[in-house]
Amino acid sequence: MLHYPESDADGASNLPPASSSRPQPQPERVRYVLYGSLRGLDRVIKILHHYGYADPNDWCEPIPVPTPGASGEPPSATELPKPWMVVMDKILRLE
Repeated sequence: MLHYPESDADGASNLPPASSSRPQPQPERVRYVLYGSLRGLDRVIKILHHYGYADPNDWCEPIPVPTPGASGEPPSATELPKPWMVVMDKILRLE
């Protein structure tokens, strides 16, 4: 049989107060910005998903990073691939 706490004369129960002495965690927004090639960004996003830290859908679509002096011509064989960026906001609970 279950035992329910009895009420005081004024109807209050004998349970301890609901508030604890520990402060409640405060939410804080953190922004992650990754720069790199599309292949590199895809790999990092998959790694973070594998570890359960971020879902791939949490990231924005890749955005091309403007480069100074970009003329719109195709890159030469010695140039690095065009950089891209992805962004994700995450809410963390800080104590």
